[in-house]
Amino acid sequence: MGRDVLGTAQTGTGKTASFTLPMIDILASGQTKSRMPRSLILEPTRELAAQVADNFEKYGKYNKLSMALLIGGVSFADQEAKLDKGVDVLIATPGRLLDHFERGKVLLNGVKTLVIDEADRMMDMGFIPDVERIVSLMPPLRQTLFFSATMSKDMRKLADKFLMNPKEIEVEAPSAAASTVTQGLVKLQKREKRPALRKMLSDDAVKTSFIFCNRKKDVDILLGSLTKHTFSAGALHGDMTQSHRMETLEKFKSGEISHLVCSDVAARGIDISNVSHVFNFDVPIHAEDYVHRIGRTGRAGQEGHAYTLATKADGKYLEAIYKTIGKEIPLIKIDGMDDVVAEGKEIESRSKRSRKDEGTKGTSRGRKQSSSPSSSSDNDDWKPKKNTRPKRSRYSKDEDDVPVLGLGEHVPAFFNIPFRKTASK
Repeated sequence: MGRDVLGTAQTGTGKTASFTLPMIDILASGQTKSRMPRSLILEPTRELAAQVADNFEKYGKYNKLSMALLIGGVSFADQEAKLDKGVDVLIATPGRLLDHFERGKVLLNGVKTLVIDEADRMMDMGFIPDVERIVSLMPPLRQTLFFSATMSKDMRKLADKFLMNPKEIEVEAPSAAASTVTQGLVKLQKREKRPALRKMLSDDAVKTSFIFCNRKKDVDILLGSLTKHTFSAGALHGDMTQSHRMETLEKFKSGEISHLVCSDVAARGIDISNVSHVFNFDVPIHAEDYVHRIGRTGRAGQEGHAYTLATKADGKYLEAIYKTIGKEIPLIKIDGMDDVVAEGKEIESRSKRSRKDEGTKGTSRGRKQSSSPSSSSDNDDWKPKKNTRPKRSRYSKDEDDVPVLGLGEHVPAFFNIPFRKTASK
């Protein structure tokens, strides 16, 4: 019909197919022009854009539609070559698309169909100003499809800005967790989290898993711990190069690695089948991210399991999650919890000993420095000497041999060396 669409659906319900299949049918007629794509699909992350491109190739196998993928971390020249030939479908992240536009390599005044996918993620990542600019470069007569996994008041305002009298389609209530996912909550001490996770990963039922951390730094630390304990694991976060990220995803898809430790860059839309478990090593700060994280398992009607490791400090985040999903996460116990507690205490003990040793080393270094020849035991040599000379006028001839100090007690020794005036010719 060509009418604008506002779609709200939880992750894993087939949003990509819902806009890709009709687009293939509509674009089957028409002709491409150089640098003027006929349709545009905007995605928040490189992984999502690449995934949509793969789906488009799969669904459009028997159609002669051309497609270009514009994402960061890939050569501009290869992307420009495709744009010069003309494309029916352009799939892009906002930043890279604007880079090409400013270079004069792409024109958007021929776009008849615009898809804004994962709009709530776009907002979280701060891409909305870029999206607004991109939309302003397009013709007003177009069809716009706006998809989001959640529909807050802010999202509703944004949709009203981009859409005209849209047809609203809601697959399931906003922010509802997938019914195919069995959820569980483990309450423990912070020091027990890593031993507990390793205990859970050792279960034969855990074939493959996403393990989510809140910070990129923690992703690398946890990966090191799992690798040390012989788990087959890889990492995925925003600071990695695009080639490394894609390589890691391919290894995970092919089964070369069994566990993917990641930040929320992997929480949205990444479709990998047969992921048996999701572990929230850190409770997500934003409640909506919980829904997206656990949606990596239990996809396409399959059974999945999602477990969250929480400490006392996570209480307020858990309350927000309960409010979002409309229920509490049931508490579960780990078999062999006594071993987990013992290992956690041993880790804390080692950490305390390490800090104590570092403190001792620092003290010994301090004593060694204080007894060096350059400073006496009473610490007087590094302090400025009190000026006992009578006051002179600022124009006195020999005033330049008196140290002028203005740094308090922290005066470098060389400032106390008297300056000697050389005789002029």
